[in-house]
Amino acid sequence: MELFLKVLEVVTPVIVLGIVGFAWVRMGLEYSVQFVTRLTMTLGVPCLIFTALMNTEIDPAAIRSLTLASIAAYGILTAGIAVLLRLGRLSQRTYLNPLIFGNTGNIGLPLALFAFGPAGFDYAVVVFAVMILWSFTFGVWIVAGGGGLGKVAKEPIVAATALGAVFLWQGWTLPSAISNTLELTGQMAIPLMLITLGVAVARLRPGGVKLAILLSALKLAACAALGWGLGALFGLDPVAQAVLVVQLATPIAVTSYMLAEKYGADAHAVAGLVVVSTTMSILALPLLLALVL
Repeated sequence: MELFLKVLEVVTPVIVLGIVGFAWVRMGLEYSVQFVTRLTMTLGVPCLIFTALMNTEIDPAAIRSLTLASIAAYGILTAGIAVLLRLGRLSQRTYLNPLIFGNTGNIGLPLALFAFGPAGFDYAVVVFAVMILWSFTFGVWIVAGGGGLGKVAKEPIVAATALGAVFLWQGWTLPSAISNTLELTGQMAIPLMLITLGVAVARLRPGGVKLAILLSALKLAACAALGWGLGALFGLDPVAQAVLVVQLATPIAVTSYMLAEKYGADAHAVAGLVVVSTTMSILALPLLLALVL
């Protein structure tokens, strides 16, 4: 019972804020996903990532191990899913991106914070940073059918990640006035992302439900096993290993749907994956947390 209550404490804020966004749309109230997403991804999340990296007090060796484990995880996922899609004769442009990249921002960051505290959040930012860099380079290239790499340098998230890594590496800090401003700006990111997730899910219409269920279940199982195995292989401490498992196992991100819509992939199929995997995660993530807590 105590473990169940702990898991409930962790997932309740995430679910409630998602429900707020879902209910907001169902009540017919206006919500500009495009504006909030742009605000969050251009300002909130970059500040969140930069300050988290700059202020982290985690041992550099632990960060290095987690970074290498994350790189290995996304590399193995990319290769494995690409082969699976080729064998199943499914479109790489449509399915590869969503099956690699989970919702490590909207769901993974708050879950790590609520479940493992500030240290867990710092670890989650490291995994999120690796995912962002791979997503906005290789991920965009795949969905765009070979284009999109020229836009990488213009992405605030990528710049903030690189700059935060430099500050972490050099041990630099900013004056308190600037640091406090950036931290306050970054604090808006998590609640806005969760509410926006609920809004986006409420507006999506799933398609190809059977295939979406199969692919979502395979992604969940493979990611959880991969995170656990690589965590042990790279000698991560229990919190870092648990964070890696949870981050990799997060459901498919709404941004995958947005990218598919933008670059002409099968957005309807991706929408189905987002809805199914997010619904599945309501049960799966608490079970995962119960295993790793």
